[in-house]
Amino acid sequence: MRFDRHTLVLLVRPPDAPELSPAEADALQDAHLAFRADLRDRGYLLAGGPLADQDDERLRGISVMSVDPATARELCAADPAVRAGRLEVRVMTWMVPAGNIHFADVPAPRSLREVAED
Repeated sequence: MRFDRHTLVLLVRPPDAPELSPAEADALQDAHLAFRADLRDRGYLLAGGPLADQDDERLRGISVMSVDPATARELCAADPAVRAGRLEVRVMTWMVPAGNIHFADVPAPRSLREVAED
C-alpha cells in the first residue's frame, strides 16, 4: 500500500508562556492569524485551526503543511506567537493511505474580527 506523507504541526502553549494583558493577547493573536493566513496564501499551509475539547489544554492548534518537516519548522518559527514565546511547535510526518485526504482551497481568517464574523 502506498502512503501520502503530510507534515503536521502542533502548536503547544509552553508552561513558561508569558502573561499578556487582554489587549496584548488580542494583538498577538491577530498577528498570529495574519501570519498563518499568509502561509495559506503562499501555499505552505494546507489546513489548520485551533483545537477544542482536547484532554490537554496546552495543545492550541494544528496545521497540515505542504512542505517537508525542516521547512515547516523554519516557517513556523517566524510566527509572531512563537517568537513571543506564547506557542511552541511540534513537527511530525503524518502518513495516510494514498489519496485518502484532499484539501480544498479556502481562505483563512486574518484577525479575531474575521473569526467573530462567523
